[in-house]
Amino acid sequence: MKIVILGGVAAGAKAAAKTRRLLPEAIIDLYTDDTHISYSACGLPYYIQGNFEDYRTLLVRSPEEFAAQGVNVHLLHKAIKILPETQQVLIQDLKENRASLVEYDKLVIATGARPIIPPIENVNLKNVFTVRHVEDGINIREKALKSKHATIIGSGYIGLELLEAFVELGLKVTMVEFAPYTAPIFDDDISTLIYEQLISISDGRFEILTSELVTELFSNENGEVRGVKTGSGKEFNTDMVVICTGVRPNVEFAIEAGVAIGESGAIKVNKHMHTNLPHIYACGDCAEKTLIITGSKVWVPLGSTANKEGRTAAINLSGGYDDFDGILGSAVVRCLSLTMSMTGLTEKKAKLLGFKPVSASVTKNDKVGYMPDVNNITLKLTADWTTGLLLGAQAVGAGDADKRINALTAALLGRLTVEEFTRNDLTYAPPFSPTIDPLLNAAQLLLSKIKKD
Repeated sequence: MKIVILGGVAAGAKAAAKTRRLLPEAIIDLYTDDTHISYSACGLPYYIQGNFEDYRTLLVRSPEEFAAQGVNVHLLHKAIKILPETQQVLIQDLKENRASLVEYDKLVIATGARPIIPPIENVNLKNVFTVRHVEDGINIREKALKSKHATIIGSGYIGLELLEAFVELGLKVTMVEFAPYTAPIFDDDISTLIYEQLISISDGRFEILTSELVTELFSNENGEVRGVKTGSGKEFNTDMVVICTGVRPNVEFAIEAGVAIGESGAIKVNKHMHTNLPHIYACGDCAEKTLIITGSKVWVPLGSTANKEGRTAAINLSGGYDDFDGILGSAVVRCLSLTMSMTGLTEKKAKLLGFKPVSASVTKNDKVGYMPDVNNITLKLTADWTTGLLLGAQAVGAGDADKRINALTAALLGRLTVEEFTRNDLTYAPPFSPTIDPLLNAAQLLLSKIKKD
């Protein structure tokens, strides 16, 4: 059997490694237009910050290691066209600038996503970056070490991580966000809290401009970016710009081949990661997800999900049986001393999906108050007023916010009501939690609101 995998970061590399273990006699060829495979893109901001000096720390497995296991890796090879009728893929060798047809028995599309570039005048100047590939991280760190000021466009997960990285490197930073709130994926009240807490620790090292749109970049005589202009007319100097305004799935060549696209704009797959076409699977950031809480289709590109989907695709194409039921949208990000985390539905998302959401928020110590490293966290829980089912949670603070969200993910998978969750027997010891954990405080407050209403 001949297996062809298109894409080699998280999902593609996982699919290749798992398929090799399941089908030791198969011919496996992995094609990627990248210069590296099997690397942690999520670790790029931490390399830029200098948490480790060698970028190769990000590489999970090299082409040589794959070759030793019988997986043929073809770097700088881009998939141009899929011919499902003849089970072939047209591959372009980017280095030699020539194309050839490759046959497959099973095909895995794991082509990921690419950055969204806003319509900014002069956006192609030197020292204007995106964060997606290993080279991006290398180039950004190299420029940051020679710079005094950096501009970040967008305040999502990557933007916040880069804010920390640049501040720790000693740069002055301006973050520009089009939305009225920082980290707009959260509810507005939590986003406002994130903004306020970040500004409270800025100490002149950075500023965050919300409800602002970058419209133009200015250059010096060498074609390097030297300044930024916003929609309100604000202008300021900068040494570098990083665009963090989101990504979109790489699906165009799949559409041309007749691969169905879901309502989210990514490739439509079933629980086995199978597309609508025979012998073709899709996984990772190019594939659509199912939101477990509602069964609705979403697109949430995360490395953890990509690895799980790559594994599922490999098992099923190898003749086994495995389901990937979907996601909760669980995520966590750190920016300086602040941790932000979420799972499930926000209150505003729950309203859009037709629920009658009710929420409760508490701000508490993350451990007993006399402990030297005690910090505050704010927790917001959301439930459906009609059924009492938990729908989601958000947390922000200098304390252990993420472990509370992790506890909620199990409750969402188990479809617990708020009342059922209040009976949870969470651990306690002074270094880890107050006698009643803030998560239970929030659940009890939410339950009282539901009963009162």
